[in-house]
Amino acid sequence: MHFYAPGLKRYETEEFVPQNLQRFVPISLTGTRCALQCDHCEGKLLESMRAVEHPDRLWELCVRLAGQGTKGVLISGGCDSQGKVPLLGFARTLARVKRELGLTLLVHTGLLDEESAAALARIGVDGAMLDIVGAAQTIRSVYHLKADAHSYERSLELLTDQGIPTMPHVVLGLQFGQILGEDAALDMVAHHPVAALVLVVIAPLAGTAMSDVAPPDLTEVERLFRKARALLPETPVILGCARPMGPLRPKIDRLAVDCGLNGIAYPAEGTVEYARSRGLAPRFYEECCALIHSHISRSDI
Repeated sequence: MHFYAPGLKRYETEEFVPQNLQRFVPISLTGTRCALQCDHCEGKLLESMRAVEHPDRLWELCVRLAGQGTKGVLISGGCDSQGKVPLLGFARTLARVKRELGLTLLVHTGLLDEESAAALARIGVDGAMLDIVGAAQTIRSVYHLKADAHSYERSLELLTDQGIPTMPHVVLGLQFGQILGEDAALDMVAHHPVAALVLVVIAPLAGTAMSDVAPPDLTEVERLFRKARALLPETPVILGCARPMGPLRPKIDRLAVDCGLNGIAYPAEGTVEYARSRGLAPRFYEECCALIHSHISRSDI
């Protein structure tokens, strides 16, 4: 069982104490700006990232981080009104970061066009991440985006066709805690050669339209965990960072173990020992959980 605790937030339990909080660092190319202001985030998740809004500043930050022991960065940012993260304007700098500094590069892409996908392939990014949403209602009402599920599948297709390791995320309960398009999203992912699948569970975030949202019932969470495992028998499936805190968190984590998922980000206290009790050998990493595809072989899935 693979456990992850990148330096995206402060984290420590009796079972897992990260040693280098600078090992993997998130960077926002838009600061806290996001045109969509999705109901579950409203730009709040960007506040914890290092902000750079010019390619020169990105280079300076990456040079400084590399000198401080950072091994990888997550390049993220808010979306424009079309659901895209402005990666193209930073492409030359990202290629230089990869070539001259040797940092592991992960990118949050948002929706993509062919030009952006080709640019990421030329850079040689180590992985691309994007949410896959299966319900048009959720895309409109939560993401405030004039798009449809096909737009997300097309972005996924563009990435995998370019040979980019792609780690789609599916948010369980994204429609204000309801299960709506998750089954369709999982079916979409299963039709493409993804490097890994990251599952997360909607959690209330203070100051957003979902500050009081109730997460989906655990029976539905378990069903979707098992469906993802069955659809992708040779692909790493992992429980990502975002999920509810409090007493629900260890229950979700144990479900991930019981349903045969391959890893967990920021495991709740007791999860590592629970995995051991199920005959699993824990392995620990201080980097993004989406990189599980580089830590696991098919024989381990």
